[in-house]
Amino acid sequence: MQEKYTTIFDTSANPAPLGLMGFGMTTVLLNLHNIGLFELSSMILAMGICYGGLAQVIVGIMEWKKGNTFGTLAFTSYGLFWLSLVVILTLPKLGLGNAPSPLEMAFYLGLWGLFTLGMFFGTFKTNRALQFVFGTLTILFLLLATGDITGNLTVTRVAGLVGIICGSSAIYTGFAEVLNETYQKTVLPIFPVTKKP
Repeated sequence: MQEKYTTIFDTSANPAPLGLMGFGMTTVLLNLHNIGLFELSSMILAMGICYGGLAQVIVGIMEWKKGNTFGTLAFTSYGLFWLSLVVILTLPKLGLGNAPSPLEMAFYLGLWGLFTLGMFFGTFKTNRALQFVFGTLTILFLLLATGDITGNLTVTRVAGLVGIICGSSAIYTGFAEVLNETYQKTVLPIFPVTKKP
């Protein structure tokens, strides 16, 4: 008896633009605060929970379903980063634990910087747009950690500028993926890495 095989094609949508937008828009808003434009308010915290946090975790699960290990790790991790940051900021206000010291925050942000550096190496075979997002994000985390450990407001302001650039590049990459797919041509270039023969 001859065996029969069924081939299943994945026709689900690309979830990455949603994750990039959630990450990018939340990052821009937080770093507008870091440059001193406005105070840390419930607006940023809400974005951290909903769009930066939950949306990216959902995207990470969708990337897992598509077999994308990099996307799974990246989106789920950064979604949980945003959720953990909001928890760190709000628990002390609820009387649940002490606020972290600058040294503790420096270690927290520094570890995320090291994680992002590792993820940056994972972008080398993707495209230049994604490389720019992860490269600037690595610099952002390390600057924020330095600003916390030194108490130097200038470093935090510079980190804010880097963060706005990083978040904007993620928004650009998200829009590029949507528009290029929608119009079936390169509307916004992401500069794919060309494979050597």
